[in-house]
Amino acid sequence: MLKLDIQMFAVPFRKVSKTRKRMRRSHNALEVPGMVKCPKCGEMIKAHRVCPTCGTYKGKTVVEKEEA
Repeated sequence: MLKLDIQMFAVPFRKVSKTRKRMRRSHNALEVPGMVKCPKCGEMIKAHRVCPTCGTYKGKTVVEKEEA
């Protein structure tokens, strides 16, 4: 007797439509990080981080920047 090692997989009964496929993947989109304006120089920076332009955080100078 011939013994085959074949596994049976679940096969979809119908084709998944483009709309249903895209609805399932709707949460995979990239998100824009929270951006805020620096109160001192007005540059757009990521929230809760030191401003790379003027070196301030919460109104205090944290990093000394030399003028060019």
